[in-house]
Amino acid sequence: MSTAPELDDLTEAQVLDQAEACAEAARRAEVELLRLAYHWSVLHDPDRLDPADADRPGRERSRVLGGDGVAAVSEFAAAELGARIGRTTYAGAALIADAQDLRHRHPVLWSRVEAGEVRASYARYVCGRTRDLPREQAMHVDAEVAESADGRLPWTRFEMLVEGKVASAAPEVAQAKEEKARQATFAKKLHGEAHGMASFMVRADLATIALIDEGVTGLARRLAEQGQPEGGDPATDDERRVQAVALLLGRSVDDTAEVPPVKATLVVHLSGDPAERDAEGRAVPRVARVEGHGPVTHDWLRTVLGPHARFVVRPVLDPLGQTPVDAYEIPSLHRRAVQVLTPADCFPWGSALSTDAQPLEIDHTVRYDHGPPGGAGPPGQSRVGNYGPLTRPHHRTKTFAAWSVQQPFPGIYVWRDPHGAFYLVDHTGTRRVSGAAAADPDPVGDRTVVHLHHPHHEFRLADDYVAA
Repeated sequence: MSTAPELDDLTEAQVLDQAEACAEAARRAEVELLRLAYHWSVLHDPDRLDPADADRPGRERSRVLGGDGVAAVSEFAAAELGARIGRTTYAGAALIADAQDLRHRHPVLWSRVEAGEVRASYARYVCGRTRDLPREQAMHVDAEVAESADGRLPWTRFEMLVEGKVASAAPEVAQAKEEKARQATFAKKLHGEAHGMASFMVRADLATIALIDEGVTGLARRLAEQGQPEGGDPATDDERRVQAVALLLGRSVDDTAEVPPVKATLVVHLSGDPAERDAEGRAVPRVARVEGHGPVTHDWLRTVLGPHARFVVRPVLDPLGQTPVDAYEIPSLHRRAVQVLTPADCFPWGSALSTDAQPLEIDHTVRYDHGPPGGAGPPGQSRVGNYGPLTRPHHRTKTFAAWSVQQPFPGIYVWRDPHGAFYLVDHTGTRRVSGAAAADPDPVGDRTVVHLHHPHHEFRLADDYVAA
């Protein structure tokens, strides 16, 4: 039971003291997590890998996660560490890399982090910005920025300080990055927007961007001088600039050829009954989902897409009504069903989304049995309920590391890591669940069951699925 006083009984000074103590505890926990991540890397020295697997496809390899001068680790280590701390595999790898870099490339920063003088976030930022530098140059940056990394500078100024020290330590690297950045030009729609709005970004050299800005600014100014049509709403400067971009796209590219009409395809998922009414007889507002964008209201569809778009109506796909097939290859309808049930990587805390443009790999949850040579395996193995979308690294981790997974219901995955921790993954995300083995009340042979407890789910799974 907590011994902390009730919040209502605290004075203002005591509230601040408690907040300071909590912040200090969080900082100490971050330092301890870095220590543990470093020790985890030591425990996963690549020498533990079986040399016989070195030339076998898909098997675990050694990876250098940190910068120059740090030891390699076995690559599946990041997945287990990330899952146990409730983060992605990428975050687990970044934590290991930063812990190694601090020990071997940034000794001054690490000593100040351990002493509680520098926050782990400041030190980890330096690690990330110097990862491409040789060890000697990284240590030069370490010595130059360690004194100012204790929070005396606002974050933006600290970023500028680190960037300047990195450039002075390795001017040739800075020049190479400039050249690489110069080549990384693009013009594309951004993802992650919401409420019916989206963004289009153009990345180019300063001269090109200045030219685009001048053209948009000049045309927007002329639109302001012309005024709005009678009865029209007054436009803001930003709205006029958007109008200017749209008008510029309709102008000729080289004064001789007109830009051809542009067509875009949006996949919209509709739900709900248009005749549904609330208790007072009013129509219930409905929400649709635009694939790759997010939720929008039906009113938005009518007002924004309605006047301009042509609609192709597809029948509703019943993901659970797909007929199993007796083949290793997965039918396209099954892939669509999996995407509906599990729209993201089903590995614990997996973050990659599966889209039509970039689909994830579909894994058989229970490994596909091809049967004896020249024969056939059991029928119906390729079915909804035995599929799970995975990125390639997580697919390899599941196949070749000591991870196990069951799918008690389609779209619900129960994972067990190599050290016995359980994770429940469904369309809402990942949750850590407790598990305890108990004797099967109706045993078959010597099998046991695992009881998994969660506020909203409880499962009893045969324990033999985790056997090697």
